[in-house]
Amino acid sequence: MPKTAAKKQPSTHNSTHTSSLPKLPTGISGLDQVTGGGLPKGRTTLICGSAGSGKTLLAMEFLMRGIIQHDEGGVCLAFEETSNELAANFASMGYDIPRFIKRGKLFIDYVEVDRRQIIEAGDFDLDPILIRLDSAIRATNAKRVVLDTLEVLFTGFQNQAIIRAELRRMFHWLKERGVTAVVTGEAGIETLTRHGLEEYVADCVIFLDHRVNEQVSTRRLRIVKYRGSAHGTNEYPFLVNADGVSVVPITALGLDHRATMDRISSGIAGLDEMMKGSGFFRASSILITGTAGTGKSSFASYFADAACSRGERALYLAFEESPQQIMRNMSSVALNLKQWVDKGLLVIHAVRPTSMGLESHLAVLHRQIEEFKPQVVVMDPITNLISVGEKGNVKAMLTRVIDFLKSHGITAMFTNLIGGPEGYDDTVIGVSSLMDTWIALRDVSKGDFRHRELKLLKSRGMAHSTYTRSFSFTSEGIVFAEF
Repeated sequence: MPKTAAKKQPSTHNSTHTSSLPKLPTGISGLDQVTGGGLPKGRTTLICGSAGSGKTLLAMEFLMRGIIQHDEGGVCLAFEETSNELAANFASMGYDIPRFIKRGKLFIDYVEVDRRQIIEAGDFDLDPILIRLDSAIRATNAKRVVLDTLEVLFTGFQNQAIIRAELRRMFHWLKERGVTAVVTGEAGIETLTRHGLEEYVADCVIFLDHRVNEQVSTRRLRIVKYRGSAHGTNEYPFLVNADGVSVVPITALGLDHRATMDRISSGIAGLDEMMKGSGFFRASSILITGTAGTGKSSFASYFADAACSRGERALYLAFEESPQQIMRNMSSVALNLKQWVDKGLLVIHAVRPTSMGLESHLAVLHRQIEEFKPQVVVMDPITNLISVGEKGNVKAMLTRVIDFLKSHGITAMFTNLIGGPEGYDDTVIGVSSLMDTWIALRDVSKGDFRHRELKLLKSRGMAHSTYTRSFSFTSEGIVFAEF
């Protein structure tokens, strides 16, 4: 069963304005934030999009969250799927629809519209449907109503003008009863919906988009209209998984995160010495660049190990190696990461960048942060994200990641592979300017002898060494050479 407690979300400039318009919280992760508190209470909201974009899913979760989190009855008037079909579809998300129906908290009424069985004669009205709705609302004491997919009515009758007039009457009828309604509609070719539902469902319109680019699918949500309320106006990536819908409300964070003087260790004594023995600022962003084999992942692993040693939680996002491979490799430099995994202090999430789009990576990170609540995050390496997005898009995504992590007080380390012979050139993605600390690693060969060097190119807000330091990997760990 999905979690019943609503999660606190970080603020955004686009959605924190106060509004006199009463709102009903959806309970859906992230959606309440970008809508500034929920859907317009006692009014109708249109959710539109192409087939497979998640309209029914979002609408039904709105109903189920109301029942589970707020003990509010719900009614679904379905025109495409029966009660049994909806129950089967949502069982995979942990929703036991038959149980809530049996308890009298949920009522699903399937209305079949078969054009072959319809004969139009005389006047037409929706009174039979309104009577069924009224009975269901009274039986469940419903505060939330879903009409899915109401546009099916347009395919069953020739007189479209009468249908439109009756639908207007239906929405007015719903408003009089004080229920908050969600209507789903199929997207048109050049319009939000095929039959112009947005023309009279005008209080709030949410558009869902499911795109496939370079064989990678991404889902996005946009609030097209919200009468009488400030709201987020950007496109927001969202995920659909076993816990339901999760919207990522971090497209436009402001530069208002708190700066602290607290310092945390890098886990490497020699590196801490270069920052006057105190390490990085907490909630800062750290970039480690270098050519292949210079030790970027090892530095990142020491950073995660140091956090776990302090009793903090660390999230390691790996884009090249499996968790088992990382733990095996790090044992050669005196790190036992498995102990922290076993204690629940370290989570290594390994995934190929090409398995999903940039927005989906962002959404996955957002959900992991909310669930695991780490104090430290490692992304190793961010270079691989280029394979699923252009340079500008990757930089924009990482900008949002950095702002999001800072707003949560999380210290983040990013590794980046570079190809410059000196090892000090800027990153392919161009994110060095976003980082608070930039550490460059490089290999230096002199004849038959090869050694590694580290240079602390910048570390904002603190005095730090400008000397180049030599270091080596040993069975005792990372050892810095004496000056």
